[in-house]
This record gives sequence, structure tokens and C-alpha cells, in this order.
Amino acid sequence: MIGTYRSDDWDSYVMEYAHPHRELEPEEKEVAVVDGALRVLVETGVLPHARYDHAKMLAHRKAVRELFDIPWTAITPRMQRLLYAINAIVQPENLIAAGVFCGNTFISNAGAAVGPGACYTARDLLGVEIKPEEAARAERNVRRIDPTGGAHIVAGDAVEVVAQYIEPIHLMYLDADGAGGRGKGVYLDILEAGYARMPQGAVVLAHNSVNLPQQLRYYLEYVRDEAHFRASVNVILDGEGLEVSVK
Repeated sequence: MIGTYRSDDWDSYVMEYAHPHRELEPEEKEVAVVDGALRVLVETGVLPHARYDHAKMLAHRKAVRELFDIPWTAITPRMQRLLYAINAIVQPENLIAAGVFCGNTFISNAGAAVGPGACYTARDLLGVEIKPEEAARAERNVRRIDPTGGAHIVAGDAVEVVAQYIEPIHLMYLDADGAGGRGKGVYLDILEAGYARMPQGAVVLAHNSVNLPQQLRYYLEYVRDEAHFRASVNVILDGEGLEVSVK
């Protein structure tokens, strides 16, 4: 099943990249928009339900605001909440996030299992960043929230890291850029590298489904093909967007 969720103000809800923690709207509005997206994800069969702990999500947000070094981010407060909520609902045992920059996108996913926002226990939460200096920054950031090491960052090419990952992959988050002008087209390479180890019910989240659809056209064709994924929804709650697919 293919679906779309579009908030009525997605194109006027604008993130200030250099101010990652600035409030863009009242919390009630943010919650309502994300709840609308979660309902569509349930209706299309991507998620089993739409329930998550709002207080734990805010505790997670507070810890990131106080502890993370974030030079800039395109992850809006709405997207942060959506990523946290999906992970809190799916509760993936093993998570791989590709293209995590300073770790903000990674912890938006992994924060449902570690730190003050934790609502379940995971086995392995892995973030991959190709730039060594940013991978090091991300690891420093994550350690401030998760001293246990359950969530961790490696420096490397995501296609290679995923191809060598031997465990089942229950949730994959994609936000990497390929070399040689490939851009977000590398999403499909990363997904294909791990597809065989994704069990039924595994979820894939792909950022930039709205602002970079041309770069993602082959990826989007793949996840919207029922031969590969049984449901996929384009969630449009800001100018970046998130394609959410379930195997």
C-alpha cells in the first residue's frame, strides 16, 4: 500500500538550520501534526499503533539540547518527534542509521532506547558517518547521553558497513550522501546492501523524500514496489520529508 501524509502548513514550517533547538510552534501543534502522521502510518499498516510516551520524548529532547554539540541541522522539531515516536513504537532490536553527521539524527532514532528518553532495551544501535571528524564528534555526543555504549558511531562508508553487518536489521535510517555527484541516490545502494538481513516487519526511514525526490527517484520506486515492501508512506510535515516503509 502506498500512502501520503501532508500537514496543511508543511511548506511554511521553516527550520532555522543554525538554531537546532529553537521552538517553531506551540507544542500542542507539533504533537497534533505528528499524531496525524502516525495515524496514517497505522492505517496503511506501516506501524502497529500510534502510542508513545510524550514525557520521555521531551526528556530526550532536553538531554540533546543540553549535551549535544550540533553546528547545524535540518531535523525540525516535528521530525525529531516523529523519528523518536516511530522508534518507540517499533522498538527495533538492531538499528543502523547511515549518514549521521554530528549524531543528532542518530539519537533522534536511538534515543527511544538509551538515555532519559529510553522506553525499551535494544541490542545494537549503530550510526555510520563517512567523515572521520564528524563520526568522532557524533560519538562524543552520544556518549554524553549513553555511557553504556549500546548506541555507538563508526566512521566508514555506509554501503560497506551495512554489507558487513551480520545481524538482522530491524530499522534502517537513511540520510547519507554519495560521492561523485550521487547524492541521496546512495540510499538505494545502502538499502540493497542490507535488504536480505531485514526480516518481515523491518522499517526503513528515508529523509529528504520531499526536497530531493529526483535524487531519490530510484529509491522511491524500489520501496513503493510491493515486491520489496508491503507499504510505504511519504510523510510531509516539513520541507524535507520522510519516506517510511515496512517490509
